[in-house]
Amino acid sequence: MMEKLRSLKARLRSDTSGVAMIEFAYSLPVLMALGGYGMETANLASVNHQISQAALALADNMSRVGATSSLSTQQIRESDVNDGLTGVRRQATAIEITQRGRIILSSLQRNADGGQWIAWQRCAGLKVVSSSYGNQGTGATGTSFLGMGAAASRIQAPPGSAVMFVEVVYDYPGLFGTMFLPARTIRYEASFVVRDERDLTGGGSGNGMFNPTPAAPVSSCTNYSV
Repeated sequence: MMEKLRSLKARLRSDTSGVAMIEFAYSLPVLMALGGYGMETANLASVNHQISQAALALADNMSRVGATSSLSTQQIRESDVNDGLTGVRRQATAIEITQRGRIILSSLQRNADGGQWIAWQRCAGLKVVSSSYGNQGTGATGTSFLGMGAAASRIQAPPGSAVMFVEVVYDYPGLFGTMFLPARTIRYEASFVVRDERDLTGGGSGNGMFNPTPAAPVSSCTNYSV
């Protein structure tokens, strides 16, 4: 019996094989935390990129669209805006941009006094938030309204033209909720000067927005829908 015990002891002393179960158990939570954080930050970067591209695409598209009138000027219509907003919805379907956010499109123009003016504004999305620079009609008279965008780089409409200014505000849901990153709201802005000569004084309100028969629904900023 003693011989067997001594033989077993010798074999165990010389045996260097084994399974690193304890080491793996200690390191697994750290590896999972690092992996989860990496996935979350990568997803956040991807969502930021998608929102940035959506804002740029809408501003660019709205600066190009329009129907040529008998006066050889472009007329932007409610149907054009609706098509543009639909395009953004489809472009950013994966991140549910209108379910979790708000898209605000403003036409920045010059008023009769030479000041800046938000002539019309259209929106889409369920998030209850307004433009950071004012609602439709802001700056209709006078020169106190200085334009849109950051104070250090204020965007202003040139004489006889307009700027399509887009704001996208989005509540980032997180892949793992707030486990790795705190809750945050992503905001992006984009603007393009209108490409062609656009009729800025026509339309029902004299602000350059047309809605010919059959009339298209208005994407009013007082409505909250996807």
